[in-house]
Amino acid sequence: MNEPLGPLGVDPASPAETAAVERPADIPEKFWDTATNSVRVDDLAKSYRELERHLGGSVKIPDASADEADIAKFRQALGVPETADAYELQLGEDGFAADPEINRRLHQAGFTQSQAQLVYDLAQEYIGPMVQQTAADFEAERQTERLQKHFGGAENWTGISRQIQEWGKANLAPAALSALSTTYEGCLALHKMMQSHEPGLVRSSAPAERNGSDELKAMMRDPRYWRERDPAFIRQVTDGFSRLYAESEG
Repeated sequence: MNEPLGPLGVDPASPAETAAVERPADIPEKFWDTATNSVRVDDLAKSYRELERHLGGSVKIPDASADEADIAKFRQALGVPETADAYELQLGEDGFAADPEINRRLHQAGFTQSQAQLVYDLAQEYIGPMVQQTAADFEAERQTERLQKHFGGAENWTGISRQIQEWGKANLAPAALSALSTTYEGCLALHKMMQSHEPGLVRSSAPAERNGSDELKAMMRDPRYWRERDPAFIRQVTDGFSRLYAESEG
């Protein structure tokens, strides 16, 4: 007499013949137990908790619906300081200074510390020389206008300046002519020398004169003379050359 089959159609009296269960495609291999053909639930739960902790500490890019707290958190993570005056900017010695209004706009736009620094670095590198050249050109025009007024107009000054240049090249050391011809006071001194019909800063090898000229040349290389156009400092250079001229006459 045949024994009834079990509910799965398998003879309970004989060993079960089961085929190996394949791992589902959406279950990573590290979470699949091949011995039991089942998911490693504990490992999967642990991995999920780690992922959740990691995502909880990340910064979400704010969208149109983000509130101020989310935006502030995002800016802080990027490196944007809390306030505009918190930028720690390294500035050179070429006259540049941090501008509060520029910093405010940089901060409003979300510039980080390094980005704000780059803005100032580029300004120093490219705009600085342009500003200095513009200032030098403006000062030269101002000096020329003063000379034109002193000598009775642009036409008169054009003729006199040509005479001064020719006389200076023939009688003065190149450094002296270059120094005096760049300022209003210096040009007046040159004109006075020319009218006296005496060579001014002659091309002499006298030690005292040579030493004095070297000192004045060093002053001409000072930024106060060629860049800042400090009136008091320029006057010192001009007076120094005038003293050398007086000594040469003596």
